[in-house]
Amino acid sequence: MKKHNRLFTALLGLLILASSCKKDLDLAPTNDITADVAYATPEGYRSGIAKVYGSMATTGNQGAGSGDLGGIDAGTSDFLRLYWMAQQLPTDEAACAWVGDDGIPGLDYMNWSSSNIMLLGVYARSVYQVTLVNEFLRESTDAKLSSRGISGAEAANIKDYANEARFLRAFQYWVLMDLFGNPPFVTEASSVGKESPKQITRAELFKYVESELLAIEGNLKETNEYGRVTKGAAWALLARLYLNAQVYTGTPKFTEAAAYAEKVINSGKYSLHPVYANLFKADNNLNNPEVIFSINYDGVKTQNYGGTTYLINAAVNGDMKPETFGIPRGGWGGNRSRSNLPSAFGDYKTTRDKRAMFFGSNPVITDMSVFKEGLAVTKFTNLTSTGATAESVGGTYCSTDFPLFRLAEMHLIYAEAVLRGGSGNAAIAVNYINLLRQRAYGDASGNVSGITLEDVFNERTRELYWEGFRRTDLIRYGRFVEGTYLWPYKGGVINGKAVEAYRTIYPLPATDVISNTNLTQNPGY
Repeated sequence: MKKHNRLFTALLGLLILASSCKKDLDLAPTNDITADVAYATPEGYRSGIAKVYGSMATTGNQGAGSGDLGGIDAGTSDFLRLYWMAQQLPTDEAACAWVGDDGIPGLDYMNWSSSNIMLLGVYARSVYQVTLVNEFLRESTDAKLSSRGISGAEAANIKDYANEARFLRAFQYWVLMDLFGNPPFVTEASSVGKESPKQITRAELFKYVESELLAIEGNLKETNEYGRVTKGAAWALLARLYLNAQVYTGTPKFTEAAAYAEKVINSGKYSLHPVYANLFKADNNLNNPEVIFSINYDGVKTQNYGGTTYLINAAVNGDMKPETFGIPRGGWGGNRSRSNLPSAFGDYKTTRDKRAMFFGSNPVITDMSVFKEGLAVTKFTNLTSTGATAESVGGTYCSTDFPLFRLAEMHLIYAEAVLRGGSGNAAIAVNYINLLRQRAYGDASGNVSGITLEDVFNERTRELYWEGFRRTDLIRYGRFVEGTYLWPYKGGVINGKAVEAYRTIYPLPATDVISNTNLTQNPGY
């Protein structure tokens, strides 16, 4: 892999996910390689943690066309592709023209059911990644290391891997909690294959994710190889977790959200990238002080049809000259914006805000299947910051890394948390917003002297659009299902309408509820 191969030399094909989700949190190896063989040496552990990381960026061990998940097209089964669709398509920021593809209309029109294949996919992908971590942790205990004669510096390295793996599991459980509310729950302490997973409530899962992050934060490195977890990543996830605590548990934790956002900001490890557009280019792994944790892609070594390959190709069609986006043989013409997004920049054609990156002349969608209706979003590209096309097999696969956490989000979390009553300094909050606006405008002409929650909402729109935040943001602001805030085709009608209140949480996949009697379906489904 592009940025992991200095340490991790191979991906370990240890577990595969059956098409049934019945015991998908309790999978055991189904091949002839036992854990004692796979983890017999320090190199085996390096391969194991590489698989844990690699499953975030690949769909399977044999490149494009291979898949860890059963029951879904391999190209669609990538984590970021599925997560992005669940977070962006049922919102005011994005719409997909592929209305003939199973699962897409349900997200576009906010009328999904418990059999939606895209929701099944993101659920299964997150569960699969939890499974990989659980297996790795079972093999990383002191007793296991001792029995294999692993000690000293090698044992210490494996302990570092284990703490990083716990972060990745906490992140995936946060995803499951945010999307599905009350998923099945298993850790490394659970018996493998003995019984179907028990269900955990959203409030209980919140406490678990919080406790895991607090437990490991002191053991994570402050700096690490690019693409690996750091202490700052744990703080960033805690800040995001606490910002949404009232949605998840009914109890606000805005003081904690502001505190952890400021831990990241004041750590001295991160700074805003001077050029906003370069955050989303093919060499964004170089000289990028803003990204806290990313999913890393390589157009040669991590080929799949998800990730930023999906984000870039699906946002471009042939009329846009795909070669100018670093995908000379790509361009799928799928995702574009709904009119609310360019409107957030005022007159998007004349704004001085450099974050407004659109293509086209018609922002209005009257036919969901027509890609040219709605402005294309040109934020992500497979060109480097110098304009070169990144190396790619077939002229389609992309090397642009995706920032799961970056410093700008921490600025926005601090400002919002303080405005919502968290302890903090209002003047500092304004300054954090102005630092983002100064980068956007190139000078202080866009600065503001004060901010409201509405200002922060709009700033989040301009700063973070298409980065997988929107559904969660709309829910926190009370605008996702409500009729007081509309967008084209919300609820399946051209002018938009309110949808059922229960849709703030997705349904558990019907196949899992049927096969696992420990699960109770979320209300309304």
